[in-house]
Amino acid sequence: MNIKDKVVIITGASSGIGEATALKMAKEGAKVVLTARSKTKLKELAKKIKANNGIALVVTADVTKSKDFKKVVEKAKKEFGSVHILVNNAGLMPLSYIEKLKTDEWNTMVDVNIKGVLNGVEAVLPTLIENKGGHIINISSTAAYNYFPGGAVYCATKAAVQMFSEGLRKEISKKYGINVTSIEPGAVDTSLFETITDEDIKKELKGMMKMTTLQAEDIANAIFYAVNQPARANINNIHILPSEQQ
Repeated sequence: MNIKDKVVIITGASSGIGEATALKMAKEGAKVVLTARSKTKLKELAKKIKANNGIALVVTADVTKSKDFKKVVEKAKKEFGSVHILVNNAGLMPLSYIEKLKTDEWNTMVDVNIKGVLNGVEAVLPTLIENKGGHIINISSTAAYNYFPGGAVYCATKAAVQMFSEGLRKEISKKYGINVTSIEPGAVDTSLFETITDEDIKKELKGMMKMTTLQAEDIANAIFYAVNQPARANINNIHILPSEQQ
């Protein structure tokens, strides 16, 4: 797929991997639809993209709400005519030990990390089927395969995303020509770590964060690689770790 003039919806676009992906896609000629809850940050990003001759549309939304996601797709189609790529990037990582029973945080992770992905697919799939092609990118994690301190619920959500991506690919790729990729990063220098409230976990992670982590741009480049392949080539998974991470 040549992404020039393709319409790309990116969730969690206000920072981190979402922001880096929006900048990369816009630079390569895509029309990017930026969505998150923070309108101010999205407008700042859109301004930066437009200053570099890119095309961006801001649509604030909460990915945990199906009606919000459908609104994003409707506005994208009204502005640009269609949608070709969805990057389900929005996610949270408030790690904690299970015995502390931070159930509000568990539920929020399930809502954003899993239901947000499902809502995105629900909203965009009819358009991609109509187009007889397209690409869905779901941001999973190496945590889908490996537990780490305080990560039981987070790892479970990312394992769900990875398996859902595989099931989605098997059901729709051959039938409708829609490619599906699970992006699985290791430690990335983003604001995800700022969502952790468990002080014990913060102490545990200090050692890990001394290594040279991935940057958001590294993941954006991996996403671009996946969507820039010819339609006949589906990149099922991209498993990307910092060189120092074991």
